[in-house]
Amino acid sequence: MSQNNEQSYISRTSGLKAKDYIGYAMVDLAGCLVFALVTTLLQKFYTDIFHLSPLFIMIMFIAARVWDGINDPIMGRICDTVEPGPHGRYRKWILYAAVPLAVSAVLMFLKLPGIGEEGHYTATCIYATCTYIFFGMAYTVLQIPYGSLASVVTTDAHERSKLSVFRSIGAALGSIPVLLIASFAYADRLDAAGNPVIGENGKVITDMQYGPVIKGVIIMAVISCILLLISFTLNKERVKTKPQPKEKGAAKKTITMLFGNRAFVAITMVSMLLLAGQMFTQSFYTYLFDDYFHANWMNLATQACTYSPMIIFMFFLPKLTGKKGKKEVTAAGMTVAALANLVLFFLRGMDPSKLLWIFLAMNFISGCGLTTLVMQLWAMVADAIDDIEVRTGSRDDGTAYSVFNLFRKVGQVLAAICVNGALLGMHYKYEKGAVQTLANLKIMYDLGTLIPAVMFGIMAVLLFVSYPLSKEKTEELQTQKELKLRESYENKEIEI
Repeated sequence: MSQNNEQSYISRTSGLKAKDYIGYAMVDLAGCLVFALVTTLLQKFYTDIFHLSPLFIMIMFIAARVWDGINDPIMGRICDTVEPGPHGRYRKWILYAAVPLAVSAVLMFLKLPGIGEEGHYTATCIYATCTYIFFGMAYTVLQIPYGSLASVVTTDAHERSKLSVFRSIGAALGSIPVLLIASFAYADRLDAAGNPVIGENGKVITDMQYGPVIKGVIIMAVISCILLLISFTLNKERVKTKPQPKEKGAAKKTITMLFGNRAFVAITMVSMLLLAGQMFTQSFYTYLFDDYFHANWMNLATQACTYSPMIIFMFFLPKLTGKKGKKEVTAAGMTVAALANLVLFFLRGMDPSKLLWIFLAMNFISGCGLTTLVMQLWAMVADAIDDIEVRTGSRDDGTAYSVFNLFRKVGQVLAAICVNGALLGMHYKYEKGAVQTLANLKIMYDLGTLIPAVMFGIMAVLLFVSYPLSKEKTEELQTQKELKLRESYENKEIEI
């Protein structure tokens, strides 16, 4: 068969239009509208509004991830083994998740009578745990099928790379609105006489306010639900695959195969650390900007510095990675991100009022480095799954993305350990009316800059050393995938 005929199998499952990219990106935009509430606000909300101890929060987050270790693979196998139905195999879960995700997001921040009040600590702990786990399960129902969706939307590597870019843009846009809440949900603390309370560093102490937070959360949840319903209508599955047989031990066999693939293991570890680093900075920065810099507007400014590079990179990053390779570009980018945060650590002796502008500048540089990986991550995961299929003849996207998603949640645990461990290490005072000491604030800054520098540095090493799919090997993989697709089509394993 000629090369042109071989190419036709991919061309028949490609040809995406603008609405396809927008519809695909809209799913992560909607998901991140509520997920950003967790990464940015929830930690400080738990300490300052619910008055939960950092130790309990850390234990709760770990316990929730233990449950995910059971829940996520189950969801992955459901995706792989159920009949597709009229709405497809993965697309239908967007519809199923829309309302539960919105409701669970609101419940996490809903302060029922007695919750967060003195004498109701146990009840508060139980309520926080139940609502947080409910949200995690609803998010799983959306994210695991969504991760697998790209494999049936198109089989073209270049279009998958563009889908990854659009997904990253959607996620970035979805993460911005919550920063408005984080920036304006504070008010000066007043004493009995109505005068502002001054901290040891001579700055007025501010406190998070429940009213603006819950109003913002409700708005974000409603918009998220509407966007998911719209995105359901815009997405289309072009490749129709047969369900995997429900064999005993099939899930264990597939998971063993995944961990035997070097590319999948490497990109999974990188993704885990990426989410850990992002969640750590987003959560810990709310403390840093409120208590150390006393400039809550920096929540919005620093995220603008972190995500604005996407506006620039979206125009040339796919071409750059096509020319230089995804591995090569992302590894260099993470090196830049690590160095930018390391510079901030060594500037820790500066006056905060002067340092904040340098802090934002270094965040922009770090954001440029992070953008290279954030915008190509999902394309690199798809490459790893293609590598598994070519090597083994098996493709279990749902299970693969459930394992990948589970380790991203391990990244959430790592972030929770780092955030709450840092708060415990600096003796953060979470009781109502507490004031942080100057010594504690210095430790807060050190940990807030050094921890991301270490995480991003490890990611750079993993990409340089452990991730095997260089530009040359990715091109070879694309050729092998075309042959595999032709074989699957002729054997009636897929429909086009």
